[in-house]
Amino acid sequence: MQHAPISRARYVQENRKMRFQEAYDGWSEGRLTQAEAALLLGQCERSFRRHIERFEADGLEGLLDKRLSQISKRRASGVEVDHVVQFYKSSFAGWNVAHFHSKYKAELSGARSYSWLKSVLQGAGVVKACKVRGKHRIKRERMPLAGMMIHQDASTHRWVPNAVWDLVVTMDDATSEHTSMFFCAQEGTASSFHGLGQTIARYGLFASLYSDRGSHYFTTPEAGGKVDKVNLTEVGRALSQLGIDHIAAYSPEARGSSERAFQTHQGRLPQELARAGITDMSSANQYLDQVYRVAHNREFAVASALEGTAYVPFISGNLPDILCEQHDRKVDNDNCVSFEGMSLQIPADEFRYHYVRTKVRVHRYVDGTLALFHGPRKLVSFSATGVLRAESEVLRLAA
Repeated sequence: MQHAPISRARYVQENRKMRFQEAYDGWSEGRLTQAEAALLLGQCERSFRRHIERFEADGLEGLLDKRLSQISKRRASGVEVDHVVQFYKSSFAGWNVAHFHSKYKAELSGARSYSWLKSVLQGAGVVKACKVRGKHRIKRERMPLAGMMIHQDASTHRWVPNAVWDLVVTMDDATSEHTSMFFCAQEGTASSFHGLGQTIARYGLFASLYSDRGSHYFTTPEAGGKVDKVNLTEVGRALSQLGIDHIAAYSPEARGSSERAFQTHQGRLPQELARAGITDMSSANQYLDQVYRVAHNREFAVASALEGTAYVPFISGNLPDILCEQHDRKVDNDNCVSFEGMSLQIPADEFRYHYVRTKVRVHRYVDGTLALFHGPRKLVSFSATGVLRAESEVLRLAA
């Protein structure tokens, strides 16, 4: 006949009873002093004397830990446990426990701890226990002030069924606050500009940007080598124009904050989008901006080590004309500019008869629209396909 296995707590208690009996007999027979008996039990003399009193009053039963036999007043009822399990299975199946715990507190006003929820859900078999993660042994201290360093990175993932998108996140190093986050088909120059533009518009100019060495961030002459700080990409040129230092990360471990943030997003966002019934990118970006980013910052953002901010207002120039691609071209004999298979016609204006052989600059904005500049002056605007925009007019901009 097989016996039910004894719990570790009860095993330790039974072992403690036998060891005390040996120590007590040795002391009562005069073979051991109280100090020696206490040392044998790994306790002080005072504790040993207290155990002697309990033993002589109630026998070995007086040494038992009452917590093993008494039911806690805070113990959850079977009804509460069943309700939590059904609540998880009905609306949150597949969510990780930390994510579910935040919704449990918000939607059920639940007062139970994360550890309790994890124990209940794992006990019910609806959540699997995860492997213990290795320790992060090299830690870089956060910047002491918000706005001193901004991270930008992207994660490719199946965020909704039957679609793989890139999630581009821009976040503050000092606080982990997400200053911008959105989905796009593929990260690149335009997505970088969009994230930087949203951050500057919401918070102001920051001191430095920390990113990987992707080709839209840096030119790298040798694979795996140092980045070229002279031949700048469009992103590098824009950052230089804004006075923002650009720092390259040379390993995934160096971008630990971003990597950990994306682990959280991959474990939460697909479930939230599915629960909201969102499958298209436009609705997903609206949800990100109005709901998810706000809730994520409220739960995960921390206070900076120092009070105040390193952000400064952007007050000089037109930000979209800095955070855009800029390409130098020469005007053809027909007052047209050739750009990626399109012919961009410069209309007549009051300032000069023609622009033939004149050096102009093509701006391609984040939304794909185009504009032609002669020095600081905007000549004309076009759609992404090169069609003259009806609202386009000649503007004189401050240099």
